[in-house]
Amino acid sequence: MLDRVLPFVVSTAILVLDQITKNLIKAHVSAWQTLIVIPGFFNIVHAENPGMAFSLLADASGLWRNVLLIGLAVCVTGFVAFLLVRPGPTQHWLVRLGLALVLGGALGNLYDRAVHGTVTDFLEIYAGTHFFPAFNVADSAISVGAALLILDIWRTRERSGQVVNVP
Repeated sequence: MLDRVLPFVVSTAILVLDQITKNLIKAHVSAWQTLIVIPGFFNIVHAENPGMAFSLLADASGLWRNVLLIGLAVCVTGFVAFLLVRPGPTQHWLVRLGLALVLGGALGNLYDRAVHGTVTDFLEIYAGTHFFPAFNVADSAISVGAALLILDIWRTRERSGQVVNVP
């Protein structure tokens, strides 16, 4: 029972943390204002992203873009939730944690897009003139969750004797 519930507790915690941090940024940092935290490496910036990751589709028509992105997010969250509740062999804890992080992050960004029409990004990492696009807690959870899923695939193949080529 706990094995089935715990991933949804993790997902809910990610969703809540994501919304708290986004609301703090909206309340205390003006749009496009930059707060230097670690000079030459890390800033807090209030960015509203109407597109998806890396601002893809940001310039697309508003209604078309929102229908596509909300529809895609609903499909992803539904599929991940199905993977977490489906009966069958118990998944490794790494898979369940990875799926929980992806689900929580997807729900956080889905909520923003459905309610506000944009996703609030505020973490900015850079080196010199090279900037990584601004992101948020939900994006971080999705990335860490995806990395855990890849790690589990690699671990499973390695254990089964299949050769894993890493460039």
